[in-house]
Amino acid sequence: MSVQIFQVANFFVLPFWILMIFLPKWNITKRVMESYIPFVPLAATYLYLFINSITPETAQSFSNPQLSDIARLFADEKVAVTGWLHFLTLDLFTGRYVYLEGQKTGMWTVHSLILCFFAGPLGLLSHILTDWIAKAFFPSEKVENLSEKPS
Repeated sequence: MSVQIFQVANFFVLPFWILMIFLPKWNITKRVMESYIPFVPLAATYLYLFINSITPETAQSFSNPQLSDIARLFADEKVAVTGWLHFLTLDLFTGRYVYLEGQKTGMWTVHSLILCFFAGPLGLLSHILTDWIAKAFFPSEKVENLSEKPS
């Protein structure tokens, strides 16, 4: 069952990433990403996995985390898929934040979204740095000009 959940979850998040990266101005993309639609099934599946992967051993390990215990726990497929769903959900949530900020400010975000897709925290860092650079070097320009792709 863990393998199927892993595969379905990986496939489930792809359309949202495709919309944000390739069709950011499309009204459907805006409506979907402004909602919590992508996160309800992910969070519900995470809850199911979390409840089913908790044992007295995992509860004790998570209550007083030691790296060696966490490494051993993630060798269990149920715990690993639960952790993976955690990553997928939070990376998508981070990407949604970057996307919505880009829509609000007009800032170019595709590079940060691609990084969020692969590693959420790196995409967030990229977005923060892009924002700082834009404000430092283009303070009087409208940010919308930065969203245009270079020719």
